[in-house]
Amino acid sequence: MLIVMKAGASEEQIAGVCRHIESLGLKPHPIPGAQRTAIGITGNKGALELSDLAGLDGVAEALRVSKPYKLVSLEVKPEKTVIPIGPPELGITIGGPEWVVMAGPCAVENREQTLRIAEQVAAAGARMFRGGAFKPRTSPYSFQGMGEAGLEILAEVRERFGLGIVTEAVDEASLALVEQYADMIQLGARNMQNYALLRRAGKARKPVMLKRGLAATLEEWLMAAEYLLSEGNYQVALCERGVRTFSDHSRNTLDLTVVPAVQEVSHLPVLVDPSHGTGRRDRVVPLARAALAVGADGLLVEVHDTPDRALSDGIQSIYPRQLEQLMAEARGLAPLLARRMPATASPARRG
Repeated sequence: MLIVMKAGASEEQIAGVCRHIESLGLKPHPIPGAQRTAIGITGNKGALELSDLAGLDGVAEALRVSKPYKLVSLEVKPEKTVIPIGPPELGITIGGPEWVVMAGPCAVENREQTLRIAEQVAAAGARMFRGGAFKPRTSPYSFQGMGEAGLEILAEVRERFGLGIVTEAVDEASLALVEQYADMIQLGARNMQNYALLRRAGKARKPVMLKRGLAATLEEWLMAAEYLLSEGNYQVALCERGVRTFSDHSRNTLDLTVVPAVQEVSHLPVLVDPSHGTGRRDRVVPLARAALAVGADGLLVEVHDTPDRALSDGIQSIYPRQLEQLMAEARGLAPLLARRMPATASPARRG
């Protein structure tokens, strides 16, 4: 169910409609738009009487939402969601006219390595730094991350180089720490349908990047995002990172067709991870270009200056010089697609 308020409806009228919805034992989700506010309704077990809601003060119309995912649907919010990242002085958004590039190592290995790569990432013009402090690995004997010590290093990266920080939470305990240190919480492919973790992330005060599951359909992916919005976190971006197929020439099959498919039905921004999507260094830059061309709002790219010695996913990590190449090519592509790239490298803020 969706309530569309009249243009110019007052805050008092919006609050009154929300109180009425709550009196019915339901949950209102006010979503401001460019022209008017829409209020999504969740929690109803059956159909609601439209006429009762349409008659409330300030209401333009009451509509039924046809999609099983309601709050992520364009029916609820026809304007694209733009997510501010980090402190306002960073000036970073996801979903607006500027492409965002998140780059960094798969894992935070030590302070020296992380700061060295962060400096190169910032010099290339990327706006956000990615690096795992908690690493869900296929083998229990593989490097699992530095934990909170890694998060402290990431916080230093933000302070020194002006980069927004995105890093993965693997369970509720790590999510509480990531929420404290990072600017954006990453939920990985293996946790896309971890519903307890989704509900906890939905209560978080930070934006969330939700990766697509290894074999998730579009609807399953959007329903996972619905969990986040239903708990009150409307700052959600999706990330396509490849799905499992019969292909043996890449780690996964990067499904670029899902980008316009999402944009046809949802207002959430969509990012693409060509590193996990291909699993091969030589394929990352070509697929990154393709992702931007097909309409992605940004990229998540693994970068390492000594990938042969990386503790995680070195084979799919590009060199800093390849990131510079990608950023230059993206700047040339942006005007053709009515998008923008940062004009200059992010300033280092050395203390």
